[in-house]
Amino acid sequence: MPQVILPIGPQHPALKEPVNFKVIVDGETIVGLELDVSYTHRGIEKAAEQRDFIRVVPLLERVCGICSHAHGTAFVMGIEEVMQLEIPPRAQYIRTIVAELERMHSHILWLGVAAHVVGFNTLFMWTWRDRETTQDLLEEMTGNRMNYGINEVGGVRRDLTPGQITSALSRLPKLEEQIAKYVDMVMNQETMLLRFRGIGKLSKAEALKYGTVGPTARASGVDYDIRRDDPYIAYSEIPWKVVTDTSGDVFGRTLVRIGELQESLGIIRYCLEHLPEGQIGVPAPKVAPVAEILSRYEAPRGELVHFIRTNNTDRVERIDIRTPTLANWTSVTVSLVNQNIADIPVIVAAIDPCLSCTSRITILSERGRKTAEMTWDQLSEYGRKSSRERDRC
Repeated sequence: MPQVILPIGPQHPALKEPVNFKVIVDGETIVGLELDVSYTHRGIEKAAEQRDFIRVVPLLERVCGICSHAHGTAFVMGIEEVMQLEIPPRAQYIRTIVAELERMHSHILWLGVAAHVVGFNTLFMWTWRDRETTQDLLEEMTGNRMNYGINEVGGVRRDLTPGQITSALSRLPKLEEQIAKYVDMVMNQETMLLRFRGIGKLSKAEALKYGTVGPTARASGVDYDIRRDDPYIAYSEIPWKVVTDTSGDVFGRTLVRIGELQESLGIIRYCLEHLPEGQIGVPAPKVAPVAEILSRYEAPRGELVHFIRTNNTDRVERIDIRTPTLANWTSVTVSLVNQNIADIPVIVAAIDPCLSCTSRITILSERGRKTAEMTWDQLSEYGRKSSRERDRC
């Protein structure tokens, strides 16, 4: 039987964001995959160069709605290191609480999506209900359910009151009870066992070879987590452990994320019970000296990297963001090979992809031997012009 190219996307009912898969199949078996992920670029990195340190933090939070605190914290940590600021312990603990609530929000959302793509909509509804608890906590602490706006260079913008701490602690036991039910369900529910176990295998050697990060890597036996191996904010002071698995399949990635939900609960409880007294920020200089910094953060999907170059002004000269989804796409092309066509949605979902995270662009146009970089206004006009041309078609 000849090989056939099966196109999926860029618009497809199984896709939450636009991406184009060209799946090469032999009968029902996948033998290759080509990816095109550049459909949602928004010029955020270029826009960041036009804003001062105060206005750029809310912008970078919008690289990804689910990982907004991850991007904001990675950026301010880099700027604070360049400025040689010592952040108060209370601010570091508050950042950690929000970070782990965001991780729980992300993992619970992922579990619901994974259940949905295999038709287990009961679990989808249950997880959406419990996700509301994490978002309610985030709203009480930061004022927002998404894009929390808690960070600023030098610390955090909001303190936690005794009432907020008591309220948060009172909600954790119910979440703990529900997560325990999810663990039991994943280990014993027939639908999930049939659709997850042995699907999308990725060996430890392959995970290392292709630069896989986060739960995807840890499910293949890669014992690596930035929070432990290059600790930041308050993680070095908190008792917790890295969750790994050796099965290397979708089932293993599910177990890692559920295990991380339990660890996040413990981290949040510890931070709330041991929240240091004191200030929540320190005054920051208006400008940052000439420097280059690589700021790393363990986002829910894996290692997030911000490369930042400063130039003795109140703006970054360059920021380059390497998101975990970009690092994990290669593992999808590997783990899909020799799988069944029907397994495409769950294998893709297993890395918890975010296309908005992945695609950012700066356009260079060649003019003889020189290259001309677009300004933010030129890039905005280019986008509007392209949109008008597509509408006419």
